[in-house]
Amino acid sequence: MRKMKFCHVNIDVSRKVFSPRIETEFWVEKAIEEIKKIKKPLKILDIFSGTGCIGISVLKTIKNTTVDFVDIDKEAIKQIKINLRLNKISKARYKIYQSNLFEKLSSRRKYDFILANPPYVALDRLYEVQKEVLEKEPHIALFAGKDGLFCIKKFFDKVKNYLKPEGIIFLEFDPRQKKEIEKILQNQGFKFIFKKDQFKKYRWIKVGNF
Repeated sequence: MRKMKFCHVNIDVSRKVFSPRIETEFWVEKAIEEIKKIKKPLKILDIFSGTGCIGISVLKTIKNTTVDFVDIDKEAIKQIKINLRLNKISKARYKIYQSNLFEKLSSRRKYDFILANPPYVALDRLYEVQKEVLEKEPHIALFAGKDGLFCIKKFFDKVKNYLKPEGIIFLEFDPRQKKEIEKILQNQGFKFIFKKDQFKKYRWIKVGNF
């Protein structure tokens, strides 16, 4: 078992699943601060879950939450189960779906918050990716078409069907994709705020009817 810390929880990364990054940890902590302010039971979706680190951090930190985990990769599903056991999360508080985006979810399931860390590395910028990352990280968790927006576009095409009217989305992206994502969201009629990471780069976005 190979473990690391993420938002004060233990995350096993022994299976070949995308390892959490410090930029992700930064925005997840900010998102948790916002979620904590709501004093009612909350239903949350952690999509493109990977290790499950985002949803598990929410479950460990905020008691009145349940989380659905979604990932397309069967190895990620195994890793999520390992990490839920590692962090002693009650089975009553989560469900796990091996699914390509929302395919296995009922549109009757509406979420208060959706947290997403999709693949967003552009194949056009493959040369920028460190050799070690290419060798160690699963490519399914990294690459998303020529411009890196394949998964993000598909996500925003469908997400309204699964979000409560007052629901909020937090999503990570490549800072160079900001303008294109802005166009996508404007076309979908979303309200949104771009947010910076600890390195002063636009790295995540808050989306919803706030």
